[in-house]
Amino acid sequence: MAQGAGGCLALAEFQPGRDRLQGHWQAADQRTGLDKLQALRDRLGRPLIVRSAYRSPEHNRAVGGATRSKHLDGAAFDIAMANHDPVAFEAAAREVGFLGFGFYPRLGFIHVDLGPARQWGERFPVRETAFAAETPPAREALAESRTMKGGGAAGVATLGAAGVEVAQQVLAETQSAVLPLVPYLDTLRWMFIAVALGGIAVTIYARLDDWRRGRR
Repeated sequence: MAQGAGGCLALAEFQPGRDRLQGHWQAADQRTGLDKLQALRDRLGRPLIVRSAYRSPEHNRAVGGATRSKHLDGAAFDIAMANHDPVAFEAAAREVGFLGFGFYPRLGFIHVDLGPARQWGERFPVRETAFAAETPPAREALAESRTMKGGGAAGVATLGAAGVEVAQQVLAETQSAVLPLVPYLDTLRWMFIAVALGGIAVTIYARLDDWRRGRR
């Protein structure tokens, strides 16, 4: 199977296996087929997993291939869809000049050949997304959460402490009946200050921890 990307496809990229490349692959169809396959690989920007390419007559009979299969001329390829979106693959294959298409969703591959123009089989079900989106690691989300919570707590507590101090001054300047509340407000102010310091400590710890893990 050919899996590389870039350069020009060559016979050396096809690993001997189900379809052993003997001396039967005719030079003209071989080069034309490989050139189009290379153009398809370049357009997609992904490796191609080729499940079947040239077949000798003996091997074609053994696998139940059509008597006039394009595989016999080295002009057909069965490409696995494990790393491709079938819709995008078909569109790209048509753009580079492949004319024959066979769809095998249950077996996970699409047959493409040099023509004549025709197609068979049922197309692959349309995927909602070509490939699953990458999700950030749980460690990263946890660090961000700690940073946000720590910073938020520090901000709220700082405002609270300032508010209590203002309230103390106002009460001290007004009626003497509320003066007994002033000491309690003082305690509340120090509690807010302690919460603010704790939030700052959590934020600093989360940042240092992220830095140690390479998250700057």
